[in-house]
Parts: sequence; C-alpha cells; structure tokens
Amino acid sequence: MAYEKLFSPIKIRGLELKNRIMFPAMGTKMPTEDKFVNQQIIDYQVARVKGGCGLNFTEVCSVYRLAAPKKFLAISEDKYIPGLKKLTDAIHEAGGKAGVQLWLGGLAVRSDPDQMLIIPSPISVPGTEYSLPGASLETIREAVEAFGDAAKRAVSAGFDTIEFHAGHNYTPHSFLSPYFNKRTDEYGGSLPNRARFLIECIEAIRKNIPEDMPLFMRIDAHDDYLEGGLTMEEVIEFCKMAKVAGVDVLDVSRGNFSSAAIKYEVPPIDLPRGFNVENAARIRRETGMITVAVGRINDPLQAETILSEDKADMVVIGRAQLADPEFCNKAKDGKESSIVRCVGCNQGCYDGFVSTEMPFITCLRNPALGREAEYQLTLTTNPKKVLIIGGGIAGLEAALQLKRRGHQPILCEASDSLGGQFALAGEAPRKEEMKLAALAMGEQVKQEGVEVRLNTIVTTELIHQIQPEEVIIAVGSEPIELNIPGAKLSNVMNSHEVLAGKKEVSGRVVVIGGGLVGLEVAEYIHEMTEHIIVVEMLDKVAKDLGQLRNICVMESLYAAGVETLTDTKCIEIKENAVVVERMGNLEEIPCEYVILAIGAKSRKFDNIITYCKENKIPAHVIGDAVRARRALNAVVEANEVARAI
Repeated sequence: MAYEKLFSPIKIRGLELKNRIMFPAMGTKMPTEDKFVNQQIIDYQVARVKGGCGLNFTEVCSVYRLAAPKKFLAISEDKYIPGLKKLTDAIHEAGGKAGVQLWLGGLAVRSDPDQMLIIPSPISVPGTEYSLPGASLETIREAVEAFGDAAKRAVSAGFDTIEFHAGHNYTPHSFLSPYFNKRTDEYGGSLPNRARFLIECIEAIRKNIPEDMPLFMRIDAHDDYLEGGLTMEEVIEFCKMAKVAGVDVLDVSRGNFSSAAIKYEVPPIDLPRGFNVENAARIRRETGMITVAVGRINDPLQAETILSEDKADMVVIGRAQLADPEFCNKAKDGKESSIVRCVGCNQGCYDGFVSTEMPFITCLRNPALGREAEYQLTLTTNPKKVLIIGGGIAGLEAALQLKRRGHQPILCEASDSLGGQFALAGEAPRKEEMKLAALAMGEQVKQEGVEVRLNTIVTTELIHQIQPEEVIIAVGSEPIELNIPGAKLSNVMNSHEVLAGKKEVSGRVVVIGGGLVGLEVAEYIHEMTEHIIVVEMLDKVAKDLGQLRNICVMESLYAAGVETLTDTKCIEIKENAVVVERMGNLEEIPCEYVILAIGAKSRKFDNIITYCKENKIPAHVIGDAVRARRALNAVVEANEVARAI
C-alpha cells in the first residue's frame, strides 16, 4: 500500500515537512547530569531521521534555570546552545527537521530536590503539616520571560519549530486546570484568568521567533480522573485563545501524573490503539487548527486511515519508532511485514525511565535503543554454524542477528510453533498484539533464510549430527509446581495450560499466585466462571507489573469482580476447596477448580552443557533458561550473544 496521505508533504508557515509523521518528545534519561546534549542523544535522534521521520522533537527541554532538573535537557541558559546546535545540525544533515519542546515541569521537577516547583496553588505534603507554596506573581513573570528567552535560544540553536508543552500536569496545564488552580488573583478563577499564564508564555515565545516559524502546542484533550478538572469544551475555548496568541498546531495528548490517568501518557497495551484520535478530531473540527493525533498509533495503515478520514493533519508515531527506527522507510517502501512492532509492553520505555536501575530507556523489541553507535550491525569475517535451542523470543532474536551478520544459524524448537512464552502471553486479555508480534518474528526468521526445525527436541545425538561450532541455549522456562497436599488432584492445573486453551474451568475458581500471570489468567477466565479468588502470599498483588500496566490490569480485575487475598498462603488443595493460612488462621475457600500461577523455573539442559564441554563447543545460555525474568532481559541477552559470536 502506498500510504499516500501519510507520506504527503505538509507546509506550516515556512516549515515544509516531507511527511505527516512526528517523532514526539519522550523522556530518555540520556542527557548529561548537567542537562547537556550528548552524542548518545544525537545518535538516537538521527537514527529516526534516517529512518524517514518527517519531524523530530527533542525530549522536554527546561526553560527556567531555577526549575531545570538533572538528566533532562535544558535551554534555560546560553551555555546549552552549542550542544543543541550540534543536535539540529546532525538532524538537518541526515535530511530531517528539528523541533524543541519547551517545558516547565511543575511537580514533575521534584525528581531533583534542588529545583523549584512552580505550581499555581499551595499543595499539602502528605504526612506533614507542610504545604508546597503556589507561585508568586514575580515567579510567574520570570517564568513567562524564561519561555521567551528559551525561544530565542531555540532560534540560535537552529531549530525549525518549537512546541509549548501545556499538558500532562506540568506547570502550564496546572494553571489551566481548575482542579489544580485555586488562585483568586488574575491568574485564577475564570477560564480566561486560568489561561492567562499560558497565553503570556505563548506570546513571549511568538515574539522571539521568526514570523515563518510555526509554533506547536501539546495539550490534554480533557482532564481524566480529576473531579472538577478541565472539560473538552474548556480546552477547545482555550485553544481558540492560543490560536490568536500565535499557536499554529495542536498536539492533542491526554493524561496527568497526579492520578491513574498517567496511563494515558505512555499508554500500555491494555488501552485500545488510537484511543485518543476522536478527541483530536473533535478539537480539530471546532478550532479549525492543524492538529496532531496521538496515542498508540503504531501501524502505517492505522495512521493513513486517521489522516484520510480527516481526523488529523499529522500523527505522532513515538514508541513504534523506538521499536523500529526504520518504521517510516519500511512503510513507505511497502515492507510493512518487516516492521518490528511496538507492543505497548512499557518494559523498556516507561518502566525503564522510572527505574533507578536502568541508566536510560530501552525497548523490548529493540535493544539498540540508546546504543545506536555501539549496536551498528557488523558482518562477521568468520561465519559459523550456530545451533539455537528454543524458538521463543530470545532464540528468534539470536537467530535474526546471527543471520544478518553472516552466520549460519539453525533453530530447533520442541513444539509445533515459534514465539514461546511471548506468544502464550498474547492469549491474555488485551494482549493480542504481543501474540501477533511473536508470530511475525517467527515468520521473519523464516523469510530471512534461517533454517528452522519445529517439533525437534535437541538431544546430544542431534548436536553430534549437526556439528555446530557454537550453541545458544534458549530453552525457556516452565511453571513451578506447588509442593503441598492435593497439588496433583484432577481439578488442579497450571496457568500455561489454561492460557493455551488445553484446560477449561467453570464455577468457582481459585488462582494461586497474584503476579502478572495469575492476574491475567484470572481476567482470561472471568467470563466462563461464577467467581474468582486470587490468593497471594505477598502483601500486594501485581508486584511484577510496571506502574501503568498495573493500573490497567487492576482496574479490569475490579470491573470483572475478581477478588484478591494478600498475605495469604495456600496450605492444601481439596477436591472442592483450597485451605489457606491467613492472619494466623486456617480458612477453606470453596471452589471447583484451582489454577497454579506461582512462577516459572528454567528448563533443565544439563546434558547439553555436559556434551558441549566434552566436545569443546562454546555454549551460551540466554533468557529464561538462565532464570525466569521479563522478556526485555531475554532479548538483550540474545542480541549481545549474537553480536559477540
């Protein structure tokens, strides 16, 4: 398919873009501690420019020196201009257009205790008598001036356009929303008063940039989960004011970090693809402004449809370009089947961003994210025959990288299909994209010429027959069995059997284990059962879920009426009940079926290791074969091993 609308040019003031695709501002943790651009950021952005993206925005860039947190880009002082100029030069040299997102973070700046929190009204600090103060008139004036000065620096740094961030609970949004803004002066109360700070910022930006430079504005379509917050009608009225003040383009987002609505900022797989498009379409209709649609737009046909149906003028394709920096080129060239699809897992992007363990974001589908220079594909000068044991996502990743480097991988899978646990996980509610991605990866391996042998259990005899020069063991994991009385009864099964459709349940069901798998299997069976109780030993369920997926899964469980018991240990299983220990007491929970979801353990492969040692064949163990973990870890290990051989 040609995707004619998606890849048609668009002109906004003096800015001409080759297509309608925008790479948005996303936090990376890549900037230096003191907020400068570095080569890592340049490589990361340029990879997406070379991949065919029409317009690349920086991640949030602090405008005010006193509210500029560490590890975020800044444009608050002249000293940042040379680094930003180096970034824009690299983007231009690669054939792209560069935008900077001007940001004043409000409460989000609390990640750096040395910085000022600029908020409209006092907020009490839980557990203390202390309140964070609302901004003084002097601070408001200085912040407005800071936006103007930042815009002037953006022009000096060579940016083609600017985006004013007025969403996501940051300072401007907080002033605009009646939920946060309780002021009684000229910056509070009526919508024109609440909009005053934002309009002053827009006017300051517009005054300091050329007439032909367009100004984008990121907004929330409305406030979610905030009682008495912004309505869409108010947002539309504000956008009309902003248009008069000098805004050209509306980047229509959603979400805030003060409530469960944070799920809309980096929407996980649980939210429908394009969930915010209709909001953008309405705002576009009622303002008459150029509008960008945002929110789980990760497929070229989906993007083309949004544009051709006149719901938006441009689309944000963000995490889909994290997963595959060549997304745009592949779509334009008709190679959609080779696109590495984002699956909305959030493991590397959002979870990686908030993690204290990950130095910067990554991607389950793309371990090269943030390591673009280091992960450049290098052809081998010594091609080897490599046996890969296991066709799950780790084995598939290893096979692809080895083949692309010029080796001869042979992949053996014991079952009749590829994808392993990742494909099985896709059987859970709302996770079909995961299954499709796993199956597509399997097809890609075959299309690239990897020798694949299904229904093949690798024995030492087979290794002797194949005569590999190296072996990669990616046999994955299997469910842990529960060692208590009654665990072998006929009404007891494991979560994998249920998700795979091999076992069915009805009536009252107890799920033992309240981690991700236990909760997802509870959701999976809820329509075929009378009542479900999840039993978890720990003090809370869903401990192994990232924050945003946790919100979605727990909301869904609540809606489905699934009951959860924490600090509860299963002692015995009977034919019609489960015996648990809870708060020092023994209780019986009546049920017809019991599903075990207490975790997974690595499959055994001692005989293969022994054979490889005896025959001096280097053997590498990756993924769940090391120990059961997230798919993110498995893919990283597979990639590293494949690059090292």
